[in-house]
Amino acid sequence: RDSLNIPRSGVSQALIRSFSSTTRHHFQNRVPEKQKLFQADNDLPVHLKGGGTDNILYRLTMTLTLGGSVYSLYCLGWASFPHKK
Repeated sequence: RDSLNIPRSGVSQALIRSFSSTTRHHFQNRVPEKQKLFQADNDLPVHLKGGGTDNILYRLTMTLTLGGSVYSLYCLGWASFPHKK
């Protein structure tokens, strides 16, 4: 710091100013809403309680996982047999 001639108080003031912005007051606290949603007794697993988007992401993840597993087994089977040259 001394080689750049930057005073220590100036650096700390800049950091404090950048972290203490007023934009944080624009967000609402939605934790109580999410707690009610995820703690509701509606016989759904926790990874599907978020709604339709969670359902789509779950199905996409399972499809990719199963597809990748089948493809890797296919590649293992193909590689385990001799090939004609």
